[in-house]
Amino acid sequence: MTQLPPVVPSQFIQVRDRIDRLPFSRIREVVRVGMGLSDLIPFWFGEPDQPTPSFIREAAKAGLDAEDTFYQANSGSPELRQALTEYMNGLYGTDLAPENITVSASAMNALMLATQVVAEPGRRMVLLAPTWPNLDGIQSILGAEICHVPLRIREGRWHLDLDELLDACDGQTSGILINSPGNPSGWMMSAEQQRTVLEFARKRGLWIVADEVYARIVYDRKAAPSFCELMTDEDRVIVVNSFSKSWAMTGWRLGWITASRQLERTFEMLTEYNIAGPPGFVQQAGVVALHEGEPFIRKSLERYRASRDLLIERLSAWPGVTLPTPEAAFYGFFQVEGLTDSITLAKDLLRTASVGLAPGSAFGDHYDDCLRLCFAVDPALLAEGLDRLEPVLARR
Repeated sequence: MTQLPPVVPSQFIQVRDRIDRLPFSRIREVVRVGMGLSDLIPFWFGEPDQPTPSFIREAAKAGLDAEDTFYQANSGSPELRQALTEYMNGLYGTDLAPENITVSASAMNALMLATQVVAEPGRRMVLLAPTWPNLDGIQSILGAEICHVPLRIREGRWHLDLDELLDACDGQTSGILINSPGNPSGWMMSAEQQRTVLEFARKRGLWIVADEVYARIVYDRKAAPSFCELMTDEDRVIVVNSFSKSWAMTGWRLGWITASRQLERTFEMLTEYNIAGPPGFVQQAGVVALHEGEPFIRKSLERYRASRDLLIERLSAWPGVTLPTPEAAFYGFFQVEGLTDSITLAKDLLRTASVGLAPGSAFGDHYDDCLRLCFAVDPALLAEGLDRLEPVLARR
């Protein structure tokens, strides 16, 4: 009888060094502690508390009933690409064509595709901090070196020093990744800043990857400024968007890329090698979301605005707590005086208050004095959660 080789324990299996050194999600670390707790109020994940609207769900069901379960075109269904073209042109006054659009299986997938185009092993990608951890992770997986340029708090808001950003782009830089509106900060880049960065990138031959998934979660206008409004078909600009936040479709994994028509075949090829496109019935739901979803977006924004205003009012009265005003998105990223270990505090808050928050260290090592709260919830639920948190956080 042939003797089988011994089983090697998994801890001795070697994987690529960059993968082995990837940190596990610090948000998930807190979530694992909180799962199963009774009476838990979860503010940790970045998603609306509402289910996907029924008219979108019905569109997906109709697609399933029509047996739309086969492979799709790599760039996305013609119907969805056309609907996205009309949506973007109507929102921004642009002159895009379906060839500018690639449908992706989530914004996460779109960001990975974009980074595969842009990042080069050993060369620099410049990102803003605090940073959604997945943005760092993508760069690390593909071998890029990361340089963070910090946003700074001034006059109660997050601000970007443009000179600092541009100075960070040395001769070994491939591109700049800008998440605006930002997670976790709620910061929003102005159109003037975008114009300056784009002009700089043109002169230096740099790429810009713009993560604009919160473009519609804005409180003083219909949409945040977009690089789509400025770029031409000659620019090295890749804009990433998602259905997750605006249409409460986080679990559907549907997003899109807007870029030069010259990149259409490139993204079509990369989609083939990565995911081969989202399911047809999901894309049908996306078409209906675009055509019928504006009332839902407006109603959701009313809830988020009420919750944002409540959060600002309550936290401003807590001694030792500082919340820069979120201009957009649906997060409060606040500092707690004297805090040096945000993960431990987040876990303690689960046990003492049954409230789930994201630790600031998940968004960068320099933010261990912060916590993130997602306020995309009913104001009444937020008020209850704040009532529980106040005895702990306001007395530190």
